Parts: sequence; structure tokens; C-alpha cells
Amino acid sequence: MSTSIFVNIATTDLERAKAFYTGLGATINPNFTDDNAACLVWSDDVYFMVLKREFMATFTEKEIGDPTLTTTALVSLSRDSRDAVDAAVAAATTHGGRELREAQDYGFMYSRDIEDPDGNEVGFLWMDPKAAEIGPEAYMAEQAQA
Repeated sequence: MSTSIFVNIATTDLERAKAFYTGLGATINPNFTDDNAACLVWSDDVYFMVLKREFMATFTEKEIGDPTLTTTALVSLSRDSRDAVDAAVAAATTHGGRELREAQDYGFMYSRDIEDPDGNEVGFLWMDPKAAEIGPEAYMAEQAQA
């Protein structure tokens, strides 16, 4: 059995959110997209459900946070290379997002974070496959011995 990940995020402008995320490479699954929500497909197992704030409120008893004021979630998507991370951030800024901070480069891992037009934070990262396999400390120890 495989596990899929569905990340639900709120938007104040569904059309803008769809344009933003498709501009970053996600595709829209029309079977789960209507006037209240859009299913944005990143891979066979990772999806963003972008929901109008009023619609998202029907799924919880809690108040829907305002991502321009508070962090509601920290979501990161892996990419195949450092260049692909940079390309994702370039696409984000081209489509109305903004980069939140300088790139974080740890040698074995490279990440950059953006904010979408609604204020939701999304990170893009690349990790050396060897570091992912053996862990960062063991990887760094190997590199120090080389």
C-alpha cells in the first residue's frame, strides 16, 4: 500500500492560486476541482488541495489561520538538483510569489523557501542521495575523510 500526501491550504483567490502553482509545474486534476477548491498534482503521491477560505472552514471547527500573519504549515518539495531548486524559485517569483530568505546550503542539502501570493510558505530542496541514505552526520564524516 502506498501513501499519498494531500496538503490543504487556504486561498483568498482560487484562480490566482491555480495560476501560481501551475506556473511552478503542478497540474490540475479536474475531477477534484470546482469553484471552491483545486486539486494541484505534484506527483503520483503528492497533492495540494487549494481551498477557498470559506470552504476550508467547513472541514474544521478551528479558525482558519491567515498565512500572511502566522505560519500555518511548512511544506517542502524535493527537487532532483540544485538547479531545479533554483528554477522552482525563479518560477515562483515570476508567478507572483516571493523568496523569503537566502538559500540554505549545507553541502549535502540545498534549500530555498518562497511565499505564495496568499502568504503560504513552500520550500524546495535538493539532498545528495548518499546523505539521504546514510544520514547527514555520516555523510559529512565521509566527506571529511575523503
